[in-house]
Amino acid sequence: MERRTAAFIAAFLTSAAALFHGVPAHAAEGGASITHIEQTSGGVRVLVSVPLDAKVELGKVTATIGGTAATARAESAGTAQQAIRRTEVLAIDTSNSMKGEKFDAAKAAALQFLQTVPSDVYVGIVTFDGTVTTALEPTRDRKAATSVVDGLALSSGTKLYDGITAALTASGATGQRSVLVLSDGADVGSTTSLDDESAAVKKADVLLDAVSLAGGTGRAVDALSSLVAAGSGNLLSADPDQLRQAFADEAGALARQLLVTVKIPASVTSTSGSVDLRLPLAGGGALTAGAFDDSLQPAPGPRVGAASTGFTLPRTALYVGVVAIGFGLLAMFLVLLPKKRGPQSADERIRAYTAAASRHRAGGPRKAAEALAADAARGDDVLASAKSAAADLLHQNAGLEARIATRLEAAGSALKPAEWLLVHVGIVVLATLVGLVLGHGNLFVAFLFLAAGAVGPWVYLGLRRARRHKAFNEALPDTLQLLSGALSAGLSLAQAVDTVVHEGAEPLASEFKRALVETRLGVGLEDALDGIAERFTSEDFAWVVMAVRIQRQVGGNLAELFDTVAGTMRERQYIRRQVASLAAEGKLSAAVIGGLPPIFTLYLALTNRTYLTPLFTDTRGIIMVVFGIVWLSVGIFWMSKLVKVEV
Repeated sequence: MERRTAAFIAAFLTSAAALFHGVPAHAAEGGASITHIEQTSGGVRVLVSVPLDAKVELGKVTATIGGTAATARAESAGTAQQAIRRTEVLAIDTSNSMKGEKFDAAKAAALQFLQTVPSDVYVGIVTFDGTVTTALEPTRDRKAATSVVDGLALSSGTKLYDGITAALTASGATGQRSVLVLSDGADVGSTTSLDDESAAVKKADVLLDAVSLAGGTGRAVDALSSLVAAGSGNLLSADPDQLRQAFADEAGALARQLLVTVKIPASVTSTSGSVDLRLPLAGGGALTAGAFDDSLQPAPGPRVGAASTGFTLPRTALYVGVVAIGFGLLAMFLVLLPKKRGPQSADERIRAYTAAASRHRAGGPRKAAEALAADAARGDDVLASAKSAAADLLHQNAGLEARIATRLEAAGSALKPAEWLLVHVGIVVLATLVGLVLGHGNLFVAFLFLAAGAVGPWVYLGLRRARRHKAFNEALPDTLQLLSGALSAGLSLAQAVDTVVHEGAEPLASEFKRALVETRLGVGLEDALDGIAERFTSEDFAWVVMAVRIQRQVGGNLAELFDTVAGTMRERQYIRRQVASLAAEGKLSAAVIGGLPPIFTLYLALTNRTYLTPLFTDTRGIIMVVFGIVWLSVGIFWMSKLVKVEV
């Protein structure tokens, strides 16, 4: 994994800074810098850059990980038996603006680099002018690289951004990767923008430095500055005479790199921590370098409190077990899904209804439920057993069954309470398993997902209910207009309601259809319409039903009444929309401010648990969390009151 410092390589930046800017060369803070960290089983391998005149005593190098002393072994990066791959890609501007002394100096500097760079470093070459060419894929064949440099030719155009994109691609995806750009002109003709290219450089995690030759325009310098900032590198200014020295310093810096192999101590179990090195010098004193690593791989060992000689399942066994349970639950739910059957005939529906009614009279609701479960078992034994168990649980708590049925009905769901209970339990279990997998066995993350699985389905029902009620209220004026037109055409009220069933909008059409069915079973039309008002808790429709009752008793023009009520409702809806638009900004602010803390806490729990742990393990952190929750709740409460406007 790449680890960046403020410079590309400490020695290159310090000596080149002195050369290009005329200031005294100095080492980075600590005298050395870590440029790359690579994970191994139970340890890390670190590439370290040291200053030009530093002579490190390799046998005396020491290291600490997370403040704990660790065993370290240092060697030259170029001679290490298990060396980290080092890749350097030269992106060279071959536009016509480089013609003359600058181009000759660039070729000479590149050749000097190839002659002095360590033999284990992979070198690639990308050229860009009007076209972008990967002239040489990264290789250790110096003859091939020399031949490419000798054959460079100039052309029109300067596709700087596309050239850097090609260099990033050529650098590969492993080891220490760096790109050195040499250009003197602004971008012309690239297919990407400066902002997009800067984002690509940052995402690629490749260190990018650039050399801007004297004579470059201000726009070119600004563009290169943005790119090297994204690549955690430096932009250096040089004239043709200094190019050769710059490339030589670059190669020398690679030659002086050290490879330090550090073994993670057994007492370190965290997957993140600082890696600090101390490099003693032959003449006295020492250099230091450090970097933070969030992907340590501690050596596996016995868990705390477990016998060291006992059998311990590997960590992957947890995930295999969780995945197996998840597949088992998925298979169970596929079996539990109700089979789609063809439509029943009228005789079949009548027989089923009369049989269920006779069982109800014979043994009460519980016996009827058991009989229905027995009938279902003949078609699907597993589904019938699950539904029967859920139905028994609900019958023991009639209030719970009534509440579930009310919410399902309000949301327009076709599920029965027993079926909803089965689905809800399945969602809770699956959410908990997903939390265990994503949290790598962390119980806190699993609890968060369990809570989300328990609350989420009810939130979903609430959203569906609110959406359905909103659609009902919005369609009500048009429905009253349709009733008025049908009555004016000479139809009866029942026939007008049937017109809404066939031509009205949902959910009014289905609700009016239910009202008609109830009237055929002996319920009065006004009572059936009152049921619609109760299910949707609609005061507007309740007033409509009241007006119908009064008209039935005292007479009057019902069609004209519907027109008047519809007009009034449209005016009220207009006012509601106007108020909603005025309060939208406040509602959005309340949602963002109230939702950001818990969402960001969940994000940290999934990505960086060690950073979040002190809030739940330290007394001060717990106090902060409690006060934060209290004041956040108070703020959400008052914001909700401020943005809620009753119309």
